Amino acid sequence: MLTCQQVTELVTRYLEGQMEWRQRVAFRCHLVVCPHCRRYVRQMRVTIATLGKLPEAPPPPQVRKALLEHYRAWSQKPE
Repeated sequence: MLTCQQVTELVTRYLEGQMEWRQRVAFRCHLVVCPHCRRYVRQMRVTIATLGKLPEAPPPPQVRKALLEHYRAWSQKPE
């Protein structure tokens, strides 16, 4: 059976239908016995649905510039 930590890490894949059947069964089995994770998954569904209703808006130019600068700095760091 999955742990609460694993459910938290896998919730997006579960909600997007991107799990193989065995993992999906293990996920659902955990939800049957864990009210906290059931609540968490419910909250994630509501959050995703709510965010999906918001109109798309481009970021302000200064935010876009800052994000691009951070990305460039991050992508040029040696591994």
